[in-house]
Amino acid sequence: MSSFKKSFVKPFARPSELYTVEDSYWKKLTSPVLVKEFGPIDFVNFSRRAPYHFAISCSARVQVYNSVTKVVTKNLNKFKEAAYGATFRSDGQLLCAGGEESVVRLFEVNTKSMLRQFRGHKAAVHRTYFTRDGHHIASFSDDKTVSLWDISSQQISGHYEGYHNDYIRAGCVSPVSENIFVSGGYDKKINMFDSRTKSVTMSVDHESPVESLIFLPSGSLLISAGGTEVRIWDVLAGKLLAKLTQNHKTVTALCLAKQGTSIVTASLDKHVKIYNVSTFQLSHDITYPSAVLSIDISRDDKTIVAGTVDGIVNITKRDTSVKHNNANKKRQARAAAIVQSDGIDISVPIMQPDQMSKFDTALRKFNYSQALDLVLVHAVAFKKPHVTVYVFDELCRRNGLVQAISGRNSKQLAFLLNFIVRYIGVRKLSKTLTHVASTVIDCYWNSFDTCTLEVRALLTKLHTVVENEILLTKRLLAIDGLVKMLLISSEVLPDATQTTKIDNKIVVKN
Repeated sequence: MSSFKKSFVKPFARPSELYTVEDSYWKKLTSPVLVKEFGPIDFVNFSRRAPYHFAISCSARVQVYNSVTKVVTKNLNKFKEAAYGATFRSDGQLLCAGGEESVVRLFEVNTKSMLRQFRGHKAAVHRTYFTRDGHHIASFSDDKTVSLWDISSQQISGHYEGYHNDYIRAGCVSPVSENIFVSGGYDKKINMFDSRTKSVTMSVDHESPVESLIFLPSGSLLISAGGTEVRIWDVLAGKLLAKLTQNHKTVTALCLAKQGTSIVTASLDKHVKIYNVSTFQLSHDITYPSAVLSIDISRDDKTIVAGTVDGIVNITKRDTSVKHNNANKKRQARAAAIVQSDGIDISVPIMQPDQMSKFDTALRKFNYSQALDLVLVHAVAFKKPHVTVYVFDELCRRNGLVQAISGRNSKQLAFLLNFIVRYIGVRKLSKTLTHVASTVIDCYWNSFDTCTLEVRALLTKLHTVVENEILLTKRLLAIDGLVKMLLISSEVLPDATQTTKIDNKIVVKN
């Protein structure tokens, strides 16, 4: 005679935390590599061409790092004072940078040679950007002016003065037009310039000193950071669309991720926050050990570089290996195992074999009523409902469900009905509990007239719950029918046209 095997109850495992698609994307970050520089990291900028080198503006030099080896490949040290805002051209061959000397410098990255010096500003130049065509450089200075420089002639092609009353520490250029660029100053103003009209086409008030500006890839939305707020502007209508107010200290830098579908903000509160562009909702948060001054992310989203006030360059890679992906799939599967109905969470910790020994012993001795009694207690039925449902399944398999349910007093019957009413709407339990409810009604059909008021009330409640489930199922089926009709109609129309052409051909041939 073979030995009796202990039952294996498949649990609904509770994940450690709510796991979303954004979490699965950003939680692949590996341990950071920390590089110490000689001063605060003013600006970080990635090349848009592979292998996505990045430039760090710090102290009196600009250093170009290899994003794979994380070591300095080029050191541009033609500065006598602090260097600011070094950015790559779209082809990755040229790099422009401002500085405390009020000079805009142009470098060739491969040879490290300085090709141009643009002089004209009277104070420090904190931000410089190539225009979309790559033939001009826009510079933003503490002398409250914005200048546009022609690279080929080394001459100024546009100078905008009198539009700001304080330092200009933020700027950006349009990703869709070589004529549009935007400046943001400590006077809280944001001005959009058009080089064709030599004037301001839009001016808005951020209500805080502006620290950073960036366009979304469409060029129709502008993002500004200043104070503790990040604001999204519609540049075509010249109006405010949304405010992001998740930070507690000044937001210092902005960049985009995931092909422009995510907004990344860095702040002095040591947090880097990632927002979804479609909803403007916070999707992920990364904490750093010190205040973050600058941040940028490579175009392939594999490398995140953050610069801090204490001169630390924090280089973090995003792990895209198969091993990490499999681990995330397992976590998502565990998260999907949670079943909720009407606000009831039936996720439970995994049961150990000794916890199941009592009802296993009863089942081994064919004491079906006792086995059911052991799982119809509050500690099991309402904290580990999957165990109770498993025993119901096992009783059905052994044809012992009627024997286990029959002969119960009013109190036991009320507890059983209460359990059925509570969990019959749960998708993973409804099939078994529907059969159990039908068996209960069959067993006690002739004795319902003598039942207590509590049992009658529970039967009425069960009737209402079942009717609501049926109504919900009918509505879902109706929606499913409408969707199928739309899909079929969208597929039939092209086929009908094709059939007509075929028929016409046949008629012609005949």
